[in-house]
Amino acid sequence: MTNTPSIIMDDKAAILLEEARTAHENYLIKQQDSDLEKAIECYIDAIKVNPSISESYYRLASLLLMKGQISVEGALEQCKTAISLEPENVNAHIYSGYFQCLNGNFDEAEKEFKLAVSNSGKNSARPRLFLSKVLFSRIKNHDSSVKDVMKFLYYFLSGSMMIMWDCPSLKMFCKFLANDFSVFSYKTLGETFEKMKLFPSALEAYSKGLEKTSQGNLFYQKMGDLSLECNDIEASLECYKKAYELNPSDREVLIKLATINQTYFPENTDITIDYYNSLLEFGIDMDKIYYELGHLYLNKADKLHAVSAFKLAQELNPENPYYNNSLAYAYIKAELYDDAIEYYQLAIKLNPDAEWTSIVCHALGAIYAEVKNNFEAAEATFNAGIVLDPKNVDIQLSLGDLFMAQGDLDKAIKTYCDAIAVEPENYLTYAKTGLALWEKDYLEESIVAFHKSIELNPDFEIAQNNLGVVYLDGIGDPKSSVEYFKNAININPNYTLAYFNLGRAYQAIGDKALAAEYYQMTMDLNKITQELSDKEIRERLYDLFN
Repeated sequence: MTNTPSIIMDDKAAILLEEARTAHENYLIKQQDSDLEKAIECYIDAIKVNPSISESYYRLASLLLMKGQISVEGALEQCKTAISLEPENVNAHIYSGYFQCLNGNFDEAEKEFKLAVSNSGKNSARPRLFLSKVLFSRIKNHDSSVKDVMKFLYYFLSGSMMIMWDCPSLKMFCKFLANDFSVFSYKTLGETFEKMKLFPSALEAYSKGLEKTSQGNLFYQKMGDLSLECNDIEASLECYKKAYELNPSDREVLIKLATINQTYFPENTDITIDYYNSLLEFGIDMDKIYYELGHLYLNKADKLHAVSAFKLAQELNPENPYYNNSLAYAYIKAELYDDAIEYYQLAIKLNPDAEWTSIVCHALGAIYAEVKNNFEAAEATFNAGIVLDPKNVDIQLSLGDLFMAQGDLDKAIKTYCDAIAVEPENYLTYAKTGLALWEKDYLEESIVAFHKSIELNPDFEIAQNNLGVVYLDGIGDPKSSVEYFKNAININPNYTLAYFNLGRAYQAIGDKALAAEYYQMTMDLNKITQELSDKEIRERLYDLFN
């Protein structure tokens, strides 16, 4: 009765140990983290059930060291426990020797491997080869003698010959060989079908490889790549997810998951952020990952995290102009304009490309003009951008707007005309020129400019409205103006100013009823848009009947 519980525990420990060995072996073949986790779990459970089995300690130590969960010293302590439980255990001495090598204790490693050789008999191929490697390291470091060279040759050659009698090594080698051959066959077949554009056949070959071999991670990747090539994005994503589940340490798959989610599923921003955060754990290309994270946080309108991510990217690579530019943009979103100016200036100084830098000058000039009211700095920055890229019409228009804001109509007209010369089919340049000409009382020229803008883009409601204003207030032709105000309203039914101007036009014509109707519509709409002064609209409406 008293012996029964211990027998049951021994049986249970043996089962757990066998499960651990199988998972460990599968991990060595497939390199999938799920097998690694299972092996660790089973070794730990085996120790809990029966702490006197030495194998559990040294094998567990190797896996925990591989995962970075213990140090080399910790692994050696586990080996000492295993050796104390079973002093003649060959594998315990081999693992101890291996860990001593990692720790740089080659003399201790040599002792352990020699003990393993003496305890192994004819199955001593592995410890002999390990020992020859230690001796070879000593020879390479010039800390050797002729005796060491002879010892190296003896252990290397004898180990190479005796490998034929090492059953465990041969068994594992055969498994590797059989699995690798199957993987090679299905992979080659699938790739051949892909080259022939026989995509369904390629997919079937990869599916067979998934079923027949232990390389699920590889074949899920191949199926994901193929689905992506066939533009089946959702199928591709599912395949990559399964590959990632099998091996979360596969960085390439994680990059594909992050990229596909970011590109095709912008609504899944949080998932994409999680993928990029997982990529940070690899410690590779961290600046690029922080840069992508910054954009993702901007998409979420998470300004503080966006600034933090771009700042980390910039600190890792301060000479990258794109990082500086994005950090400046994030500071603008956070309304930290002085910081934005600093990093825009850095991006401009780095100047990787004249066209790109011209766009950055445009952004910086806009801050000077619209936020800082520093028109002199804004003008200088806009001009610098124009020098970098004379074809940048947007920055020319902003410079013209700057002159308009300062009341310098001559410079504004010249700048807008320069923009027309660069891009004569741009409707916006003619509309801005028309407005500047109107302000300058060049009425005929203004009408020509607005007509040209409308000709290029009949749906540009602002040009339609402004042309109506020129006819109404400049030429004094309210009847002609009505057409353009109506066009503006048809294009944009919420254009409050066009309703107001149409009311003015009908008032000038003498049609009080229609004028009142449009003034009332203006008042109703203005409650939503808040474009105009309610007082002015009300006064216009009351004046009709006084």
